Amino acid sequence: MKPARTKTPRKPPVKKGSQTSLKDPVGVYCRVRPLSLPEQECCIEVISNTTVQLHPPEGYRLNRNGDYKETQYSFKQVFGTHTTQKELFDVVANPLVDDLIHGKNGLLFTYGVTGSGKTHTMTGSPGEGGLLPRCLDMLFNSIGSFQAKRYVFKSNDRNSMDIQCEVDALLERQKREATPNPKTPSGKRQVDPEFADMINVQEFCKAEEVDEDSVYGVFVSYIEIYNNYIYDLLEEVPFDPIKPKWNSCSAPMRNTDFVPPQSKLLREDKNHNMYVAGCTEVEVKSTEEAFEVFWRGQKKRRIANTHLNRESSRSHSVFNIKLVQAPLDADGDNVLQEKEQITISQLSLVDLAGSERTNRTKAEGNRLREAGNINQSLMTLRTCMEVLRENQTYGTNKMVPYRDSKLTHLFKNYFDGEGKVRLIVCVNPKAEDYEESLQVMRFAEVTQEVEVARPTDKAICGLTPGRRYRNQARGGPVGDELLVSEVVLQSFPPLPSCEILDISDEQTLPRLVEALEKRHHLRQMMIDEFHKQSITFKALLQEFDNAVLSKENYIQGKLSEKQKVISGQKSEIERLEKKNKTLEYKVEILEKTTTIYEEDKRNLQQELETQNQKLQQQFSDKRRLEARLQGMERRVAAKQLEMQNKLWVKDEKLKQLKAIVTEPKTERPERPSRERDREKATQRSVSPSPVPNVPPVRLRHRRSRSAGDRWVAHKPASNLQTETVMQPQVPHAITVSVANEKALAKCEKYMLTHQELASDGEIETKLIKGDVYKTRGGGQSVQFTEIETLKQESPTGRKRRSSTIAPAQPDGTESEWTDVETRCSVAVEMRAGSQLGPGYQHHAQPKRKKP
Repeated sequence: MKPARTKTPRKPPVKKGSQTSLKDPVGVYCRVRPLSLPEQECCIEVISNTTVQLHPPEGYRLNRNGDYKETQYSFKQVFGTHTTQKELFDVVANPLVDDLIHGKNGLLFTYGVTGSGKTHTMTGSPGEGGLLPRCLDMLFNSIGSFQAKRYVFKSNDRNSMDIQCEVDALLERQKREATPNPKTPSGKRQVDPEFADMINVQEFCKAEEVDEDSVYGVFVSYIEIYNNYIYDLLEEVPFDPIKPKWNSCSAPMRNTDFVPPQSKLLREDKNHNMYVAGCTEVEVKSTEEAFEVFWRGQKKRRIANTHLNRESSRSHSVFNIKLVQAPLDADGDNVLQEKEQITISQLSLVDLAGSERTNRTKAEGNRLREAGNINQSLMTLRTCMEVLRENQTYGTNKMVPYRDSKLTHLFKNYFDGEGKVRLIVCVNPKAEDYEESLQVMRFAEVTQEVEVARPTDKAICGLTPGRRYRNQARGGPVGDELLVSEVVLQSFPPLPSCEILDISDEQTLPRLVEALEKRHHLRQMMIDEFHKQSITFKALLQEFDNAVLSKENYIQGKLSEKQKVISGQKSEIERLEKKNKTLEYKVEILEKTTTIYEEDKRNLQQELETQNQKLQQQFSDKRRLEARLQGMERRVAAKQLEMQNKLWVKDEKLKQLKAIVTEPKTERPERPSRERDREKATQRSVSPSPVPNVPPVRLRHRRSRSAGDRWVAHKPASNLQTETVMQPQVPHAITVSVANEKALAKCEKYMLTHQELASDGEIETKLIKGDVYKTRGGGQSVQFTEIETLKQESPTGRKRRSSTIAPAQPDGTESEWTDVETRCSVAVEMRAGSQLGPGYQHHAQPKRKKP
């Protein structure tokens, strides 16, 4: 089968067959650390190499009134108190390093409570190197002779790698060597004695089946997640002289003060893998260099002294080992300059901070806040594992809350993508940690049921294997000389027999002389040919030297040009950096100014809103007072009208009373009528007009248009009897003073007689008519249809007089008073000789003006 050329396997491949659908569960291991003191009570017991048993301590039983039970938990493998670091590495981490060399990703966690031995398991102690130095040692033992020269691989800020040619790599090496950085690890430096015993691994370990036709590069990075912020532990933060720094006391920091690093952000590359943007990646060539970089970052990691641990980790640390490999070209001499052929694999070693209870650690202030963030991130990790297990077990599609924590968001690729995941649960068997250990065991039980996609094998580049050692089969220079000598000797003619047995033998010597002459001649010819060949070879060597010299001159010219370009770009970058810092400082000042202005704006807006509310309140109060004033005016007007009507009624009664008193006793008092008043007014007029004899008019009752129907005539008892000619009369009507249901049930029509006082003081009678309908409930309802009005007016058509004083007549007689307003404003007095009748005398009294 001919191998196909594919791109880097980090890109999700097309699913073919059943290989991509295979999944493996998360490998969960348990390690029990020994007790610090032999007399301490133990609550964890190792039952077998895969099972541990937890039993409650004595104090826990007393608090629970003796109600307790022992629980057992199973793991892929359990490591007891006597397990060595080598045994743990061979089982857990060795397969991960082997997969790393073959282009597969891996993730290794250490999880447990504070003081359970997580950091010891990951880093180790003097004389007992942990998993991290052993992983580095196995990696460099496997690829040590196949590593590429430094700076051939160069990392970029997109979570990928670039390949540089030999010239660019050489230029960068010369530049780094010209400006040595003490922080950059070097293979020639001596190992720091502080960690020399940790990386001094006695057991030699090497991966099998390493691809010898590829070159390798190792890059390491070290970060920590502190209070849910990501910090680069390998970042060197220089002092910024342009932008001043401020400490926690709001005072400028001195130039010698340490500037804390800035937190980093998580990004997603084109292959949907999460990475830390701007994280420092250091290329290392040996175990010593790599561990020196780790130790430099370890000194920056945040640790603190708590009640449970003297050096308690206050953050989650992640040490990433990135292995870059690229195939050699067809000749097996140089790296293939194709970026698509680069394979990048990564092994992440994570030392989680320990979960803890604040009532046991006695944490306060920053320690308390750190403990809260640690517990929150671990709780998010547990929630993600539970949701993943539920989705895989029951086929649900719940969203996994990776983004709730930086820790879970960073390693989302391993659970949603592919790679091996291993978890080492570290437990302390002492009785005080029983409840915390119980929670850790439950988390491990959930994690074991989560499955992760199995990583795919590395793609084949398609070049002929074994090309690195293909040209090594040639012989060395000594063998070539021996071969040439043998060929030359075989080309000479053989020598004749040199033995002379007879003194008279004259043939042997001449034959020997002839053979020697032939050999001499052949030797001379070979010498001449050798001289010719040497001259030709010297000419070729001269040409080769000239070509090499010109090549060197060309390369030096290119190097000088690139150095000039680089120096120019460097100066430009420095200028732009200074400008950028200045602009950042200005931007910060503008942001502060903007904040002040925004605060003033908010204050002014609040003040404006307050004034608007006050104005609206005043406006509403004004409208309410106006409404009250209008109501009072209407009530005053109505009261005035009512008082005027009452006054008129009293005057009428008083006038009638006086008329009765002044008339003779023999005469029967009669109610004054309008006809008599008009007759008297006519008699009192200055120039009375002749009144013709009018025959008496017969009183006729107005017949209703609906006389054929049965009517209910509703006449309230308060109505007055009027003396009008037209009187409302309906035949066959039932007359009632109060409407009742019995009367309405017998009739089809309804008429209400309503009286009210008109504006001119006359009584106005209204006949309100309507139809009677039966309702569904068995009752009756009235729907009013029309209104008829009966009103009595003066035939002269004069309006009411608003004047309160009567004008004088030319002949000295009093004027006639016929309008209601005037009559309501006069008083009646008995006088003899009055023209109005026996004893009538009118005196006009002015009306009261409205207030």
